[in-house]
Amino acid sequence: MHGRLAALAGGLLALALPYCPATVLAYEYQSSASTYGQDPAELTARPRPTAPPRELVPYDGKYTAGTIVISTQERRLYYILPGNQAVRYGIGVGRPGFTWKGDKTVAMKREWPSWRPPAQMLRRRPDLPRFMEGGPDNPLGARAMYLGGSLYRIHGSNEPQTIGQAVSSGCIRMTNEDVVDLYDRVRVGTKVIVR
Repeated sequence: MHGRLAALAGGLLALALPYCPATVLAYEYQSSASTYGQDPAELTARPRPTAPPRELVPYDGKYTAGTIVISTQERRLYYILPGNQAVRYGIGVGRPGFTWKGDKTVAMKREWPSWRPPAQMLRRRPDLPRFMEGGPDNPLGARAMYLGGSLYRIHGSNEPQTIGQAVSSGCIRMTNEDVVDLYDRVRVGTKVIVR
């Protein structure tokens, strides 16, 4: 029983302290599950919130086709299409104190990106790994689009229950399925409006 309580406490701590440019929950979950002997099947059997569905919606705004518009208040990302339409995705956004607004461009794209926590994050969380190879356990998920002139990314997540929440250190987080869909639509140089 003590092991289960410790694992639960570790899980609650992980939920209270997620960070971005990558979410470290997967790393913490993996560590706590193996440390406390928790059966992973038991953890995945628990009900979890689901991410908002991707959907095609009407769009009558001022931005042109091919633009990404992020509404942090709505916790939605819109990829503008021709013909007054947009693909709307659910996203995770920066927690209080880590939100931002502005115009950026997609400067780089990566499939299954590796992750190096920035110095600011390591100061807050010295227990984090200094490097994680890309793959299913990496907090950046299946794809990442790097926003020029910043440490921020639009990236996947292996914690889909965080989509629709304000939990990151400023990055825009999507389900892996949605980030792959967006990644395939977007090119380097795409304009990103965060409001």
